[in-house]
Amino acid sequence: MRIGQDIIAELQQRLDIEEVVGDYVTLKRKGRNLWACCPFHDEKSPSFSVAPDKGIYKCFGCGKAGDAINFVMEVDSLSFTDAVKQLAQKYGIELPEEEPEPEELQEHQEKESLYIILKFAADYFQQLLKEHPEGKSIGYSYLKERGFPDAIIKKFELGYSIDAWDGLLKAATNKGYSTDLLEKAGLIIRKDDKTYDRFRGRVIFPIHHPSGKPIAFGARQLITDKKQPKYINSPETPVYHKSNVLYGMHLAKKLIRQHDNCYLVEGYTDVISLHLCGIENVVASSGTSLTTEQIRLISRYSKHITVLYDGDPAGMKASLRGIDMILEGGLLAKVVVFPEGEDPDSYSRKVGATAFASYLKEEATDFVVFKTKLLLKEAGTDPLRRTEVARDIMGSIALLSDPVAQSVYLRECSNLLNIDEAVLMAELQKLLRRKKGQDAPEAPDYAPPLPQAAPAEPQKATTSEESLSLQEKESVRLLLRYGFHQVGENLPLHRYLLQEVAEIDFQTPVYREILDLYRRQLESGQVINEQYLLQHGSTAVKEVVADLSISRYELSEAWQERHNIYTTQETDHLEKAALQNILRLKFRLVRTLIRENQQQLHTAGTPEEVDQILLVHQELKKAEMELAGLLGNVIAG
Repeated sequence: MRIGQDIIAELQQRLDIEEVVGDYVTLKRKGRNLWACCPFHDEKSPSFSVAPDKGIYKCFGCGKAGDAINFVMEVDSLSFTDAVKQLAQKYGIELPEEEPEPEELQEHQEKESLYIILKFAADYFQQLLKEHPEGKSIGYSYLKERGFPDAIIKKFELGYSIDAWDGLLKAATNKGYSTDLLEKAGLIIRKDDKTYDRFRGRVIFPIHHPSGKPIAFGARQLITDKKQPKYINSPETPVYHKSNVLYGMHLAKKLIRQHDNCYLVEGYTDVISLHLCGIENVVASSGTSLTTEQIRLISRYSKHITVLYDGDPAGMKASLRGIDMILEGGLLAKVVVFPEGEDPDSYSRKVGATAFASYLKEEATDFVVFKTKLLLKEAGTDPLRRTEVARDIMGSIALLSDPVAQSVYLRECSNLLNIDEAVLMAELQKLLRRKKGQDAPEAPDYAPPLPQAAPAEPQKATTSEESLSLQEKESVRLLLRYGFHQVGENLPLHRYLLQEVAEIDFQTPVYREILDLYRRQLESGQVINEQYLLQHGSTAVKEVVADLSISRYELSEAWQERHNIYTTQETDHLEKAALQNILRLKFRLVRTLIRENQQQLHTAGTPEEVDQILLVHQELKKAEMELAGLLGNVIAG
């Protein structure tokens, strides 16, 4: 459905952000703004602020910001269209109805029918577990022996299928459900003119959509029968595609976002065991190989995954490819390995909840380091195999999108592999060029390195790109907040800033987008401000504007008057602030160019190219010194 700007504008006028956010958290007023503990991450002291007068929110802990629509999108993991639909329904705004195509309507109706049948089946299996003699004596007894209390059984909607050929079939057809839909839902099997239940004499684990709807089932055998698999699962259906689903996500998504980490395990009982230990930000791949769709699902809630392995070296090695996929998906991975013969389920029951939670925190290892140690142990002292290990590890590091993370892991692996960092860097550059489809020559042996400062501690490192982005952000803040203030005779700040940055291509896409919007509106004779961008900007633009519009600390005007204390306002020295901002922006841009110029030495193919790079370096250093002088900075030679 395409929702017009007029509908969105009407919705934004009616929206009360205090009411929208208040449906999810308890807000308390402090000054002009409202405060609460953030719903997007775990915290004890409130750092989440809502400005009702501006219609925006900002968390000073995790950095999330935006308007009411952004908030609903984030907190419920909805698309923009679905968030608008949800809020329109809340505020009684009618959305235009589009006449669906007959095929689309039929597909929608079929899916809705399948959801109804699957919910009926889930309730049926739960009822058998609690009330049927076989369910109570076999299924319920098994779950209690595993240490699953009633609260957990109810939480995961666990059930039981009696050992009968047509128990569910009869119950469903008696309710009027068709055998065709039962078959499409994966609940029954038709074979050789016979129709019978798929799940018989097994404990049932419902599999849910992230929204909470049952969409499939896993069933565990309770008696030893070598002719039957231990677990059987629902087949692919119109509403269940196993490559897109993670067991337990409907319960875990909020906690994953709060803790900014997702524990990934293999099976149903592993997930349940972690819940018993009070760890709820956990999902399972349900025995299948991890897929890109599952990784993308996790990334909606966090960029950090901790994979829990049982103590089986062969199984761990087989799973390494899955974690490479995690890195390629833009996420960061850690690994926890349990003692040999243990898995998350058995080990949590063995050591208890407190010790298990401590073990997860203490044993979590970065994946690249873990993989290096695992493969080195297997390679032993064989130099050829150690060479293969080095190339394999560089392949994993090349998957990382963050250059700072690549640098940190490169240094760590250099120590573990006992190979010079420069050698590993050359191999990494080769892989990165191949990844980008470039066939650039390798760096020559004679390329002299430029002077570099000693590397900072990884966790405190701030790259020149990050510094430049922060200064671009400051330029946008001044432009939005004081764009029409005068900084000289007949010279508004927006004209001064836009003239000074006319030849500068902002590196951060969202700040570049704001500048483009600002220029276009000015050219059309329209005034642009924070409210315009909140109504017309992209999601990223709205988040930035909200971020820049709320201050963490407010000084009450009444308090100042009562105590006869008056503070200097930013507008009192706006001309100086604007000049300092432009100088810092150019200074940090030059430093970024110096860094990029240094990196070009790695790919220089001839002595002439090296000489040219060094000449550019000299000019950039000269510009750096001049700007540093204007700023009063001291640059080491």
